[in-house]
Parts: sequence; C-alpha cells; structure tokens
Amino acid sequence: MSIGVHNIGQGCVTCLDYDEHYILTFPNGYGRQVNALFGISLFNALSILTVPWIELGGECSINCSKTGYNASIVFHTKPFYGGKKHRITAEIFSPNDKKPFCSIEGEWNGVMYAKYTTGENAVFIDTKKMPTIKKKVRKLEDQEDFESRCLWKDVTYNLK
Repeated sequence: MSIGVHNIGQGCVTCLDYDEHYILTFPNGYGRQVNALFGISLFNALSILTVPWIELGGECSINCSKTGYNASIVFHTKPFYGGKKHRITAEIFSPNDKKPFCSIEGEWNGVMYAKYTTGENAVFIDTKKMPTIKKKVRKLEDQEDFESRCLWKDVTYNLK
C-alpha cells in the first residue's frame, strides 16, 4: 500500500553572499505501508501492517551557471526485501568534466560520506547535528495575494 507524488519542474536557490544561483530538480515522494506477513487472511493482515514511512526516490540535479559546477543525485527507495530506507548517492562534477571529483553516499536524513578522487574520505554532512534555523518570511499582511503563505493560509489554518 503506497502513494507516490511525482515532482515536476525546478527550483532556484540563490546564495546572496556569493551571487550564485542554483537550478535544481526534485525527487519523487512516496508514502508507504506494507504487510509484515504474507499468505494470511485479510482480517489478520489489517492488524499487522507495518508503521508507515515517507521516502524519496528518483534522480535530481543541481547546476550553478556561474561556476559551472553540477551534481547528479539519486534517492534510492527501499527494496521490497531487505535494504535500507533513505539512501542517497551523488556525484559532483567540476565545470566541463565528465568524471566526478567527489562521490557521496549515505542517508539523506542522517549522515552522508564523501569520497574524493584524491583518496580522501570524510563526513560530508550529518543532518542530525545540524541546527534548526527559523524561516524568515514576511508577515501575511505584507505578502501579495498569490504568495504561498497568503494563498494557502486558510488551508494551513484548517489543517492545524
């Protein structure tokens, strides 16, 4: 039992300190829940469903037109038997290079490790140790009619 959302389009992230703009694509999202046992009656099956989980899957890219650096990222979905949830692999390329100078693997919601062509291995990022940064958004009354928070305020209120 699952549901999938295929994200289309792209996003733009701007790093103001460096005057860099990154164009990125998004992974697909999945809500999953599977039976823990097979070959049992439907009545019994309903009582032993596993805990549902959210996972990301598919390929994404990040490109910086100013520097020419780019990355290819793969979010791996959990296989039916065995395997781990939340796995990610990525390759980072210098401008005009066909071979990556860095490969990354790990869990997108945990620790990711980098392996460089120089032979160096290091922790790329540990998301569990990252501080939470509060979003900076304008007050609702200062937003235009079609800005996201203003447009969706009634839905957000009713969901809460």
